[in-house]
Amino acid sequence: MSKRDFLSLLDFSKNELHYLIERAKQFRVMHENREVYQPLVGRTAAIIMQLNSTRTRLAFEAGLAQLGAHGVFLTSKDSQMGRGEPIEDLARVLSEMVDIVMIRTLEQADMQTLADHASVPVINAMSSLLHPCQLLADVQAFEELRGPIQGKTVAFVGDGYNMCHSYINASTQWDFKLRIACPDAHQPSSDILSSGKNAERAASASEAVADADLVVTDVWSSMGHDGEKAARRKTFEPYQVNEALLDLAKPEALFMHCLPAHRGEEVSATLLDDPRSVVWHEAGNRLHSQKALVEFLLLGQITS
Repeated sequence: MSKRDFLSLLDFSKNELHYLIERAKQFRVMHENREVYQPLVGRTAAIIMQLNSTRTRLAFEAGLAQLGAHGVFLTSKDSQMGRGEPIEDLARVLSEMVDIVMIRTLEQADMQTLADHASVPVINAMSSLLHPCQLLADVQAFEELRGPIQGKTVAFVGDGYNMCHSYINASTQWDFKLRIACPDAHQPSSDILSSGKNAERAASASEAVADADLVVTDVWSSMGHDGEKAARRKTFEPYQVNEALLDLAKPEALFMHCLPAHRGEEVSATLLDDPRSVVWHEAGNRLHSQKALVEFLLLGQITS
């Protein structure tokens, strides 16, 4: 099997993504049944987190352990990355010692450089441009609860940042309609938006959400925007997702958020506890979808 990377949803074919979601569903059932499955005994992963992480790190570390592999956690503070080691050199060293690498860093270009010079698979554990691992969990959750997402309407409300970009890519890969509502100064990348086959801008949050099957948002001040919180809060106030906005969607619509959420900002204080919110199920799927991803990159498709 040739080396593959997962830096974007566009790195995989539609059929491969469909396989990953189905495999992740199987992993969730296996987990609920306490089934032990450890095909990766003796394998080691490097988990490089240059930015804070809870769900991504925990899902990779727990998932690797459940698959029988060992994860080594690295940050800039406890490795030579913080002292200026070239990424190309780091990639070659990692390739000598581990079987797979997960990296979270702001710059997508750095991630690409690492992947280009590594002989082992590299996974995008989030950059400022994309967050593809989250989309695997989101699509899995929707399909487990509402069936195929193909042909459905999804509304993304908020910042046109990494989550929005990955939803644009997902709308192409899973063939769903995506409506995006963002402030004028915080629109998604024009290149990514223009390359999306099923995504369009909406004039307002209410227009985006009307009759949607799924409503999604993210924090207003993501990593890298730490000094802009006050100004962003004022700009984004019309884009808060609350119960009244969600009422404009279909009665059976679901609400998702990649978390952590700032209650009272991008979501109302009580929306996460609304019956239409599936954020905890969505978060739990990070474990199963990332196990499916690691297994696929190391072992290929598993046939039953």
